Amino acid sequence: MQKITPFIWYDGKAEEAAKHYTSIFKNSKIVSYMGQPGQAMGVTIEIEGQQFILFNGGPMFHFTPAISLFVNANTQEEIDELWEKLSEGGETERCGWLKDKYGLSWQIVPPVLSQLLQDKDRDKANRVMQAMLGMTKLDIKGLQEA
Repeated sequence: MQKITPFIWYDGKAEEAAKHYTSIFKNSKIVSYMGQPGQAMGVTIEIEGQQFILFNGGPMFHFTPAISLFVNANTQEEIDELWEKLSEGGETERCGWLKDKYGLSWQIVPPVLSQLLQDKDRDKANRVMQAMLGMTKLDIKGLQEA
């Protein structure tokens, strides 16, 4: 069992969200239900080896971008696919951020971005930063050309 598990509060849509997320990520599954499928109070899912508990807590609390799920997407194809599926019914934002249809914030980021931002050539790193700030969905080629 992992030591720390994100516990995500939904207003009655935890099971729907669990099915949605596990349909998007290839290496994912529903681990267990709190209650009966179809009327579960919560669902534990696993995405890429990380477990999450999605819980139907009610309307008292709402998501904010102060907490987001950061996804390392290695290729432009992976960025494009995750961006399209996670943003459907939600909102796209700048710098690789989006809100899904449940209001949960995600960051879809290629690992190469971190490498480029840490380049010893500070002018290059600054150009990469400026390029990223001008993007909504991140574009690996555009970042590398900056």
